[in-house]
Amino acid sequence: MQGSPVPVDIDVRYVRYLIMIMRNSEPRRSKSCCAHAAGALALVVFVFLPTAFGQTAWTNFAKNAHHNAASTTASQALNGIHWQTPVDLNPGTGELLIHYGSPLITAANTVIVPVKTGTSGGFRVEAHIAGNGNLVWRTPTDYILPPNHGWTPVFGPALNAKRLYFPAAGGTIVFRNSPDSATGTEGRLAFYGLANYQANPTGFSSSVYINTPLTTDVTGDVYFGFLVNGASPLAGLTSGIARIGSDGQGTWIAVATAASDSTMTEVPYNCAPALSRDGTTLYIAVSNGSAGYLVALNSTTLAPVASVRLKDPKSGQDAWVFDDSSASPTTGPNGDVYYGVLENPFPENNDRGWLLHFNASLSQTKTPGAFGWDETASLVPASMVPSYTGTSGYLLMTKYNNYLDSGSGNGENKIAILDPNATETDPITGVTVMNEVLTILGPTPNPSGGVKEWCINSAAVDIPGKSIMANSEDGNLYRWDLTTNTLSQTVALTAGIGEAYTPTVIGVDGTVYAINDAMLFAVGN
Repeated sequence: MQGSPVPVDIDVRYVRYLIMIMRNSEPRRSKSCCAHAAGALALVVFVFLPTAFGQTAWTNFAKNAHHNAASTTASQALNGIHWQTPVDLNPGTGELLIHYGSPLITAANTVIVPVKTGTSGGFRVEAHIAGNGNLVWRTPTDYILPPNHGWTPVFGPALNAKRLYFPAAGGTIVFRNSPDSATGTEGRLAFYGLANYQANPTGFSSSVYINTPLTTDVTGDVYFGFLVNGASPLAGLTSGIARIGSDGQGTWIAVATAASDSTMTEVPYNCAPALSRDGTTLYIAVSNGSAGYLVALNSTTLAPVASVRLKDPKSGQDAWVFDDSSASPTTGPNGDVYYGVLENPFPENNDRGWLLHFNASLSQTKTPGAFGWDETASLVPASMVPSYTGTSGYLLMTKYNNYLDSGSGNGENKIAILDPNATETDPITGVTVMNEVLTILGPTPNPSGGVKEWCINSAAVDIPGKSIMANSEDGNLYRWDLTTNTLSQTVALTAGIGEAYTPTVIGVDGTVYAINDAMLFAVGN
C-alpha cells in the first residue's frame, strides 16, 4: 500500500459482515491461529475493506447510505466521451422538469441505469459494461409514479454486494440477483406482506406508491418512503417509512407517528433515507406538504428516536419542505446531519433555501449553509483543500447558485466548499452561515444576465484527485481542482438545456458519469 492512507468512513455493519463471512467461510483454525484474529481483522478492515465490500462501488443515490458522494477512486481525466445512453426515451421538448435516478456502479464495474420509457411514466432498469457501454441486460418494472407531482419524481434503485433493488407497483420492490450477469433471478418484496399484495395487486397499485429513491446497506436491508393515496386494501396503512430486511421481512411506521405530529401526511418526494455512521439510526424528512420535520428512527425497528422541526434560520418560521426538491439527508463522520429546505417567506434568500445542520441526536441545531434548495451535500476531507487552515476534519461541497431575478439574485451562480464548524455573515440575509472555504463561479455567461446554473443535486468528490465533478446547464462537465481553485478540465456533453438537477458519479475504474439533456454520458481518458 503506497502513499498516505485515505480516510475511509466505516459502517460497523461492514465489520460485522466481514466477521460473519470469516466465521462462515474460513476453515477451522488452530488456537494459535485464532490468537491473531483481532489484529488480522483490524488490518483487513483498514486495508481491504474499501475494495472488498463496496466502498469503491456506487450503490445508492450519492454513493452510499450516508450520501457522502465521496470516491476513494481517482477519476479519469475528462478527455472525452466513452459512450452514452438515454435515461429518458420520451423527454418531451423544452425544459426537463424531471429528477432522473442516479446511475449505480457495482464492485465488478457494471453500470446500472434507471430509464424512463414513457411520456409521463413507465420505467425499466438496464445494465451496461462500463468499458464500452454494451448492454448486459434490461428489465421492465411496473412502478407507478406517485400522484399529484410537479416535476417528475425520482425512480431510484439501490445495490448491495449481491442484489439490485428497484421500485415497483403498489409500494413493492423488485430485486434482481447477480446484477453483473446477463441472467439473474428476480423476485418481489412487499413491506406489508407479499401475500397481501398478491391478494389484491390492483388495489395496492392504485393506492400505495414509493415516492423516494431506495436506500440499502451492505447487509441487504432496504429503506424508502411511501405514499398512500386514498384507501388501501390494508386497513390502517397510511403514508410512511418502510424497511425490508435482508430476510425479506418488512416493517413500517406512519409519518405522523415518526414525528409525533398527527398533521404530517407524507415523506417529501425524492428524499432518500440516510443511515448514521454506525448504521443504527435512519434519518428522513416528513412533511404535511409544506412544513415538516427531520426524524431519526431505529434502523432495525423504525421506532422513533428523535425529531426536529425544520425552521428557516432567518425568519424562525417553518421552512418549506418542497416536493419538487430532491434534497436528501447527508450524515457526516462525526454524526452530524445535513438536510436542505426552501426558505419561508419565499424568496427571502433568493430561492437558495438553507442547508440545515443538526447533531446526531437532533437535539442541537447548528450553523446552516446558505444554499440548500434541491441539494444533497457532498463530504470533502479537509486534506483535499491545501489552502484550508481551519480545524474541521471534513468540509462540505454544495451548489451555491444565486438565481437571477429571484428576490435580489444576480445570477452569479457558484459551487462552494463550506466549513460546517466555522461561520461568516451571509451578505444576502445577514444570517450567520457556514464559512466559505472556496467558491468558483460558473464559466458560461447567461444571455439574460449572470452565468448558467450549476446543474447538480449531488456532486461527486474525487478524494485522491483533490477535485469535484460538477455538471452545468451549459452542457459541460467540469473538474473543479481544489488545489488551484480552477475549473481545470472540461468536456462538452450537449449544447445545454434547462433541467432539474442531476447527480454525478465516479465509477470503480475512475470513469465519470453525468446526465445532461436526458442522456447518461461516460467520460474519461
